Amino acid sequence: MIEIRALTEEDWPAVAEIYAEGIATRLATFETSTPTWDEFDRGRLREHRFVAVDGWRVVGWVALSPTSPRSCYAGVAEHSVYVSESARGRGVGKALMAALLASADAGGIWTIQTSVFPDNAASIALHESLGFRVVGRRERIAQLDGVWRDTLLLERRV
Repeated sequence: MIEIRALTEEDWPAVAEIYAEGIATRLATFETSTPTWDEFDRGRLREHRFVAVDGWRVVGWVALSPTSPRSCYAGVAEHSVYVSESARGRGVGKALMAALLASADAGGIWTIQTSVFPDNAASIALHESLGFRVVGRRERIAQLDGVWRDTLLLERRV
């Protein structure tokens, strides 16, 4: 049974490990190293961060980050969702995203966006199943390991 609850600093070692797994796939992010807790904490909205727990073990996390400091964009956020390799394919990502979407809706977030590598079919399918739509392809947006990569920009609007 998967429990979804607020992400706390005590969860950081497990969250960092899951983040590192995602980084290693080269399918999830342009990041090449895991941030520190302080960097992670500063960059994410505290009221919109959750972990998935299976028994005693954290198996996934999701969080919103502001897209701009400008007040006109206060309701626009970017999200990240990561599931441990051992828990993939069990609905953990969907459960995390459901909690995040409910939190965002209640918190006045009107647009949630994310960037996904085009070859990350599982992430695209998850997002589309939750009402996200592809709004564009950003060609050669950044390099990963010296290789230019495209991303798809997906969004969900309330």
